[in-house]
Amino acid sequence: MHTANIPVLETKRLILRGPEAEDYPDFKATFSSYRSRFMGGPLNAYEAWMLYAAEIGHWNIRGFGMWMIHDKETDETYGMAGGWKPARWPEAEIAWIIWPDKAGKGYALEATHAARDYYYKHQGWETAVSYLDPKNLDSIRLAERLGAKRDNEAVTIDGSDAVYRHPSPAKLDGTQLAHGIDMEISHYADPLFKPKGWALD
Repeated sequence: MHTANIPVLETKRLILRGPEAEDYPDFKATFSSYRSRFMGGPLNAYEAWMLYAAEIGHWNIRGFGMWMIHDKETDETYGMAGGWKPARWPEAEIAWIIWPDKAGKGYALEATHAARDYYYKHQGWETAVSYLDPKNLDSIRLAERLGAKRDNEAVTIDGSDAVYRHPSPAKLDGTQLAHGIDMEISHYADPLFKPKGWALD
């Protein structure tokens, strides 16, 4: 699948579209930083380049992948969110990463909710997981806010990750959970909303 054929998703604040060459500097900076410690980083320049190439190639091989998260008004990139299933992954994963200086504004929640909705409604996914480092508390909180629960019966990648299983489409569509997610996203879209407490993506 050529990047031009990757579907484009639109939310209240964001546009999700396929990764392009001009998006690479932000990706490299993030995966070269401490921010990527729970996703195999920090990476050197070669490793970051290979991973970015894999992000683009994943769409071609699997027919799904990670979108680049853009601001709807400024086109600035905030991170990535979407599907991920490299070789030897037990199940398709919902994954996300936000650039370090863009965290805490609800972008990961908004983008990941849209990505999961797309896979459920347009690609027929009945479930998905997120493989998370048990020390990655921010991502665990985000997974839980999306309705995912730890699945101790699921096969892990390497035995050291925690598997969080996302609710099925039937458990999301028109439910209080889905309404709550939409309501939280609308709060983040309110310029007067300034959450306090732990950093939330």
